[in-house]
Amino acid sequence: MTTVDKSQHSYIPTLVEQMSSGSIGRREFLRKATLLGVSAAAAYSLAGVPMPGDGARADDMPKGGNLRIGMRCMEIKDPHLADFAEKSNVIRQVCEYLTLTDRNNITHPYLLEKWEVSDDLKTWTLHVRKDVKWRKGRPLTADDVIWNLKRVCDPAIGSSMLGLFTGYLMQEYETGEKDEKGNPKKSSKLWADNAIEKVDDHTVRLNCSSPQIAVPEHLYHYPMFIIDPEENGAFGADANGTGPFVITEYVVGKGAKYKARTDYWGTGPYLDTFEYVDLGDNPGAGIAAMASKQVDGLSEADAVQINAMKNFPHVAVYQVETTQTVVARMHPDIDQFKDKRVRQAMRYAIDRDKVIQTALLGAGIPAEDHHVAPSHPEYAALPKYPRDIEKAKKLLADAGYPDGFEFDMVTRPDPIWELNTAQVLAEQFKDIGVKINIKSLPSAQYWEVWTTAPFSLTAWGHRPLAIMTLSLAYRSNAAWNESNYSNADFDKLLTEAEGILDPKERSKVMAKIEAIMQDDGPIVQPFWRVFSTVMDKKVKGFELHPSQYIFAHQYAISA
Repeated sequence: MTTVDKSQHSYIPTLVEQMSSGSIGRREFLRKATLLGVSAAAAYSLAGVPMPGDGARADDMPKGGNLRIGMRCMEIKDPHLADFAEKSNVIRQVCEYLTLTDRNNITHPYLLEKWEVSDDLKTWTLHVRKDVKWRKGRPLTADDVIWNLKRVCDPAIGSSMLGLFTGYLMQEYETGEKDEKGNPKKSSKLWADNAIEKVDDHTVRLNCSSPQIAVPEHLYHYPMFIIDPEENGAFGADANGTGPFVITEYVVGKGAKYKARTDYWGTGPYLDTFEYVDLGDNPGAGIAAMASKQVDGLSEADAVQINAMKNFPHVAVYQVETTQTVVARMHPDIDQFKDKRVRQAMRYAIDRDKVIQTALLGAGIPAEDHHVAPSHPEYAALPKYPRDIEKAKKLLADAGYPDGFEFDMVTRPDPIWELNTAQVLAEQFKDIGVKINIKSLPSAQYWEVWTTAPFSLTAWGHRPLAIMTLSLAYRSNAAWNESNYSNADFDKLLTEAEGILDPKERSKVMAKIEAIMQDDGPIVQPFWRVFSTVMDKKVKGFELHPSQYIFAHQYAISA
């Protein structure tokens, strides 16, 4: 008979009952139980399934050697401003996170030993590991953690963590100034002086203004690195960190090189050295580099590349289901997109199945224009936008564009599926009288304008919870609110959803949020994408993470 520790969160027995009755699956039970502070070992025991191992046993892993992975190497201005998985992959070999969400979307302590959460989900107590040292010798303490948490909460830094923390750690306020349109300027601050509290040298408490279920997952959002306060956001060769490698060289557009730490607190690393090789924007370069064994793997490979490489005798193909997607997002404050009927018309113009077949060679499923995936636990099924050209034309005419209009769409050439998607969408928009001129910018230029271009195609990475993506991308004034979308009803409902533990109850609120997005939202979202990559078969210990994350300390090279 399954028993529950009485010291655990009061909702755990309910989760056990829901799992036993079949109303939730084992994976959802594991996700929720671990978020509420149950150790992974205890959660798997309660679920009645064996806990998976960490890949190959450490004793069996080959030791030594160098691993080379092809990946774009972008400018890194500050780890707390990381806005692409590629940037985080460079940093994560050196700096680490308080938590870790694994490939099954189950969140574990990492630099934390454990956490506890109050029954009302408003008080989170974080216990920092006592055996972790910075590479330069100083022990990791609660003061380091608090400095990092408060730094990402500073609006002057501009971290996307603000979008996640708004609603429970941060609050908006009017500055007393006005913008160029005469509207009050707003900023953010911690909602209370003790919102982030030091309990002792290895314990931090988050005192939240409202309930929040996703705190451990927020702490694994990729800018939430724990960096050395003495370096104050600087990152480059010889940067200090708690991670398994020392970065010895970093050149934007060329690559990064690392050497293994011999005193790393965790498991591994098994390699002597590790490096990223920037292969540029041309997808053929990745194929050629794998064929010639210039690299031992790629951080990402699209369907075209996979088809070209799957028969290479030395190559292993990896795929994983994700909530990765792409959105054609419009700024609602631009004349052509101010009227929501125009945004609706753009959605009705799209044949999603055709986009998937043409741009992804079938490696995806249709999306529903609200950025909530069927695999998200709070997903609510709503009617999909069908392709309806006549309805789209009428909406445009009613909005004052009976002959359509012409506009530029910004995108990038790498990965190639993004450019292919932009081209398919542009062809379909023609059918409702909207002429889209695709402006494919070199990746470096695209990264400079991705939040400011009035119409662009933007890829969004995997998030285990929809409430995370929505708070990052569409909450008013969030750093990554690239569409400049602002809807008070959306914001209120999102904060409400973030505090609901039961995913079935949360989905009732999510249905309202999704409806707002379909009616008023700023995006056309054609699909959810299957994520894939390739590694040389001599690479051991590799597992594909849905967020495209690279964990070099877990990998080894066989002779």
